Amino acid sequence: MKELKNLMGWRPGIKVVDATLRDGGLVNNFFFDDEFVKQLYITNIKAGVDYMEMGYKASKELFDTSKFGKWKFCDDEDIRAVVGNNETELKIAVMADVGRCDYKNDIHKKSESPVDLVRVATYINTIPQAIDMIEDAASKGYETTVNIMAISQAQETDVQVALDMLGQTPVECFYIVDSYGSIYPEQMTRIADLYLNAAEKYGKKVGIHAHNNQQLAFANTIEAVGCGADYLDATYSGMGRGAGNCYIESLIGFLHNPKYNLYPVIKFVENYINPMREQGVTWGYDMQYLFTGLLNRHPKVAIDYTKNGRKDLTELYNEVILLD
Repeated sequence: MKELKNLMGWRPGIKVVDATLRDGGLVNNFFFDDEFVKQLYITNIKAGVDYMEMGYKASKELFDTSKFGKWKFCDDEDIRAVVGNNETELKIAVMADVGRCDYKNDIHKKSESPVDLVRVATYINTIPQAIDMIEDAASKGYETTVNIMAISQAQETDVQVALDMLGQTPVECFYIVDSYGSIYPEQMTRIADLYLNAAEKYGKKVGIHAHNNQQLAFANTIEAVGCGADYLDATYSGMGRGAGNCYIESLIGFLHNPKYNLYPVIKFVENYINPMREQGVTWGYDMQYLFTGLLNRHPKVAIDYTKNGRKDLTELYNEVILLD
C-alpha cells in the first residue's frame, strides 16, 4: 500500500534509468549521431541519472545492420567509444530481447565489457528462455533485471507464476511494463502490490516502465514509486515508441532526492531533443495512440497510421476495435 512518506520524502534506493537511446531508438531506427549520444551520456552524469540504457543487444543474423543504427546492436567497442572506461557513478545498461538476440555469443564477460546491467525483456510465454538469459548474464558478472511485457493482457495468476519462477533466479529487479499504455493508476497500485509481495518474498526490487498512450506514463510511474518501486524508467521528453514514455524532466522534477539535477536535462532537451522534433522525428501522445491504450491493443496500427500520414481517425478507431 502506498505510503505518504514515499511521495513527500526520498528513498536512497531509487534508481532513475534513462531509456532514451533504446526506446527512443524505436522512433528513428537507432540512427542517433555520435554527438547526440555523447552529450546524452554527459548530461546523464551531470543530472545524477543512475543508469543509461544504450540500446538493444539485437542479433545481426536476424536484423539487417544496414537498416538500423549501431545502438540496435550495442557492440562493446561502440559503447566504449562513448563512455571510455566510464569512471563515473553512471552505470551502463543494454536490453536483451528474448528471441531477438544471440546472448551467449554477443554478451561477453563483464570483465571485457563497459556494460554493467543486462535488462532481459520477455513475454509471459517465453519465461523459460528469459530465465536462461538471466542466468547466463549473471554468470558473466552482470547486474540483471527482467521486463515482463504486455502484462495488461496477461492473467494475474500467470503473472504470479512468472514472478515465482523468476524469483528463483539471480535477477535483481522485476519490472512492471505497461507496454500498451492501457493501465490506470488505480490498477497500477494493485499490480505494484503483486510485484512487491513477490519481490519481498525473493529479495528482489521492483521497477516501472510506462508508456504514454493515455497520458498516464508519469502518473503510473509516481503511483508505483509511492507503492515502493525503486527502478524508474524515463526518457528525455518522453522519446519512445509510439506515444512515448514517462518524461525524465517530469520524473526528476518530482523526485525530492538532492542527487538529481534538472537543469542539465532541460538544457539537453533544448539543444538536442527539440531540434530533432523540428527535423521531423515524431513521437508522443496523439489520438491514434489513445485508441490503442483505451482498447488495450499493441500500438503498431497507430504507428503505421502516423507514418502514413493518415487523417481518418474514425476509420482507425474501427480498425483498432477489430484487432485480435
